[in-house]
Amino acid sequence: QVQLVESGGGLAQSGGSLRLSCAASGSIFAINAMAWYRQAPGKERERIALVTSGGSTDYADSVKGRFTISRDSAVNTMFLQMNSLKPEDTAVYSCYAVIVPTGGGFRQYWGQGTQVTVSS
Repeated sequence: QVQLVESGGGLAQSGGSLRLSCAASGSIFAINAMAWYRQAPGKERERIALVTSGGSTDYADSVKGRFTISRDSAVNTMFLQMNSLKPEDTAVYSCYAVIVPTGGGFRQYWGQGTQVTVSS
């Protein structure tokens, strides 16, 4: 069994910072790309940041320059440092990963989501 577990969400003031973590655990052979998605009420889910196994990153325009994605492959954990938060960043944030389980094959996994609320 493979699981993704997020932590670090909560309440922040406009202009503040939060750091999210996503830990992968279970029977993992390798982790390919990892990403953060978010979904605000009444809006579609959007990918906001991605990091490849090689460390390349990509960001949505809405978070570029404010958010930083990173990963620590030694502990199968991904991070999202969120700075200069805005009320429009309020959403449920979910982590996503393409993982090769020990049994082989590629599978997509999602975390359970963590709420981020930014007050003005």
